[in-house]
Amino acid sequence: MPGFHELFLTVLLQLAAIVAAARLGAWAFRRAGQPEVVGEILVGVLLGPSLLGKLAPSWMQLVPAPEAEFCFRALSELGLVLFMFLIGLEFDFTHLRHVGRTASRVAVAGIVTPFALGAATALAIHGSVAADTPRLGFTMFVATALSITAIPILGRIMIELKIHRSRLGALTITAAAVDDVLGWILLAGVSALVRDGFQAWPLVESLGLLIVFCAATFFVARPLCLRLVHFAAGAPETSSAGAPRARQLDLAATAILLVFVLLSAAATSAIGVFAIFGPFVLGAALSRERPLAEAVTRQWRTLVYALLLPVFFTSTGLRTDVGRLDSPWLWGVCLLVIAAATAGKMLGCGLAAWTGGCTVRESSCVAVMMNTRALMGLVAINVGRELGVVPDAVFTMLVLMALVTTVITTPILRRLIAGMPGLETEQPEHNLDTLAAPEGR
Repeated sequence: MPGFHELFLTVLLQLAAIVAAARLGAWAFRRAGQPEVVGEILVGVLLGPSLLGKLAPSWMQLVPAPEAEFCFRALSELGLVLFMFLIGLEFDFTHLRHVGRTASRVAVAGIVTPFALGAATALAIHGSVAADTPRLGFTMFVATALSITAIPILGRIMIELKIHRSRLGALTITAAAVDDVLGWILLAGVSALVRDGFQAWPLVESLGLLIVFCAATFFVARPLCLRLVHFAAGAPETSSAGAPRARQLDLAATAILLVFVLLSAAATSAIGVFAIFGPFVLGAALSRERPLAEAVTRQWRTLVYALLLPVFFTSTGLRTDVGRLDSPWLWGVCLLVIAAATAGKMLGCGLAAWTGGCTVRESSCVAVMMNTRALMGLVAINVGRELGVVPDAVFTMLVLMALVTTVITTPILRRLIAGMPGLETEQPEHNLDTLAAPEGR
């Protein structure tokens, strides 16, 4: 095993290569009209065993060594935690009293419909692609992977298209957040089913604790955080809730916010719901304090976008190998999985939005956005793989499903929102699009 200095040198070189490759991929895909995040993911796939590993195996030095894997994983998770806090800060939740019921319908339909269709698909393909794995566990994990919406990437796509502060954006991100919670609770239940046999109590306990966490965040953590930040900033001019109006946060105020973000992530992780949901709830609780939100995003966005998120997206792509699909039959099954995932999300969410009062065009937008999965789906896929119920070939199919459903989102959504009234006009003048980085981020 290499010593610390040798390992640290390797990590530094790999990290520099990953950041450079991610920026190149982001630039190329932005020029092609895709979100930069898609380029960051796919450049990892191209530089991993799927392409570069076959064309030039000796160049495969970008893939983190096993000894350094923990470092990259920790940086990746930290990036998601901070990014989800920024997502929560940036979204305008004043529309929720108008879209809350519809958002709940969309969220439930976005879980139930793709889960049912995914389960049917998994049962149909089990004998040919996963005969050596437990049928029930395989079916449940495939269905769960098809049910999850990738709220971090969805939020990033919406910000890049500048629809995040519209009524449509509030509806969809709320539905995606509820969908995310239901998905992680479902994942916890499926994991318990595979490990120890299904028990209802852990699911009820997780849901109850999550409700307590959300209430505590809004009614306890929010006012306490604002008081501490205001005290640390020492700004004489404040909002009604005590948030500083200063354009820059000092070191003490930044440290206080970081402590609250990390504790919120730890809380939801301990509950059993993915760690990123806690910072999102905290950001949502603080989102009405626009001066504070704009100061935080202005100071934090560069580090998050330039370093932490590329590590998450690109290093994951580096671990994906499409060479596992080595026959036309397996590629056909892969297309079936992608079709089932897309149909389940779009039909379920689209119909729920339409019956909830949205127009056909608005419902189509909601359906397309809720179909975004990307790497949040990969978390569920990796859990299934670790438990031994998702074989390598199916793992690759599900990875491709997550990427394809993300790639198709932006081009379809651009066409749907072109000329749609109510998207640009609902963005307040003081919103500086603070999550948008230079050159069209």
